[in-house]
Amino acid sequence: MSAKKSDWIDWLKTIIITVIVIVLIRMFIAVPIVVEGPSMLPTLENNDRLIVDKISLVFKDPERFDVVTFHATEKKDYIKRVIGLPGDNIEYRDDQLYVNGELVEEPYLQEAKQKLDPNATYTTDFTLEDIPGGSITVPDGHVFVLGDNRKNSTDSRHLGFIPLEQIVGIARLSYWPVTNIGIVD
Repeated sequence: MSAKKSDWIDWLKTIIITVIVIVLIRMFIAVPIVVEGPSMLPTLENNDRLIVDKISLVFKDPERFDVVTFHATEKKDYIKRVIGLPGDNIEYRDDQLYVNGELVEEPYLQEAKQKLDPNATYTTDFTLEDIPGGSITVPDGHVFVLGDNRKNSTDSRHLGFIPLEQIVGIARLSYWPVTNIGIVD
């Protein structure tokens, strides 16, 4: 076999192996996504680029306050924050989150709340019974999600509870724009 043909075969093998590795990583480990719209402001901005971890969902369900992507429709994925876990009773009263009757702080909203008129509310009052498919608690196998931009977000208040099997992954890293590089909080 000539050296030229051997080089060509080596290059072809390298390209095929690289493509296989990339496909496997995207299918099972991590995937890049682009944030579309303002629903996660101030945490994430429109056109931010993130790495979403898919592999950790094999070992455990998302935790409260994880930022997750999920299949909202057959063609559209949304990115929101997990607020309620299976069995939780979620309520917003006087712009405060209550989980199972206990007040829970949301430090990721402090910046946005400080910019509000003192008499304005960031999150309107509701209980789980008020949402589509409403119940007293988050059903088994589901989560309750909200966008951080509570006044401009299509989330569980409109979509209802999100089945765990629709969750694609957990947003872990922001890599673009460069000024926003870091761990997703």
